[in-house]
Amino acid sequence: MGAQLCFQADAKAPRETLRFHAEAKGAQVLLDAQQCTAHRRATFHDGIVFSQRPVAPGERVALRVLWHESGWCGGLRVGFTRLDPARLSAPSLPPFVCPDLEQQSPTWAAVLPEEGVLPGDVVRFWVNRGGRLYARVNAGPRLLLRKGVLLGAPLWAVMDLYGTTKAIELLDPTASVFPSTMPWAFSDETLQPEAAAGEECAICFHRAANTCLVPCGHTHFCSYCARRVFRDLAKCPVCRCKIEAVTPAWGPPTLRTGEGLPGAGGRLSLALSLASAGWRGAAPHHPHSGGVRKAGQRQA
Repeated sequence: MGAQLCFQADAKAPRETLRFHAEAKGAQVLLDAQQCTAHRRATFHDGIVFSQRPVAPGERVALRVLWHESGWCGGLRVGFTRLDPARLSAPSLPPFVCPDLEQQSPTWAAVLPEEGVLPGDVVRFWVNRGGRLYARVNAGPRLLLRKGVLLGAPLWAVMDLYGTTKAIELLDPTASVFPSTMPWAFSDETLQPEAAAGEECAICFHRAANTCLVPCGHTHFCSYCARRVFRDLAKCPVCRCKIEAVTPAWGPPTLRTGEGLPGAGGRLSLALSLASAGWRGAAPHHPHSGGVRKAGQRQA
């Protein structure tokens, strides 16, 4: 299949943040600019993705399921492989990790229980030093998925956006707390239109403010920025109230809250509040201040 195997273990490989490999991916996979989110465009297969670096035994790979698509059977597959994605010819990838990639290479993967992984759920998976592949969904029990994973050589994480699993996002596995569920399924941000005047997100100044933070009720943010704030800070940038959930908001912002979106001073205060908290998820940007972004385009 045109792939080369890497059998030289590198115990001192840097523990950089896990991302998806930019080139080695299934024919239907789209990645965001940060290579943290993978989305399958069509059909139910050709959704294989890899980590950009090897994963050590015992190291957790954490991801959130962002989007399900009904009408298919089966869902997310996870596992590990000795295939070095940097030496892999993407067109040679088979449509499925199970059983195709397993049969063609030293790869060990398994299907997660479809009924137990819903949009918004956080999945961690890892291989222990005994060669056992485990997974955990949210705070649920540890699940034994496979035995007999061969160690002694670098292993890359491999995931398959199969069937009902349409999009996933890699997370920081060292975070002490992950939101266990999200109350609605986020669709692809590239499908979000530019906001009408007066309805822009108060963080990115580009997408429509369409999200409500619970329990404070502030609705000044698009779903993408709200989700990033929820994940990274878990506090409302307006009132600093702890965020317990993120829900869709309907109608113009002025009708939803009676406050309207913040003016220029309020937007600057939001930016300063986010910066003081050390958040770099999105920087304020006005579409008419130069560097106009296309609808839904993410910042680097």
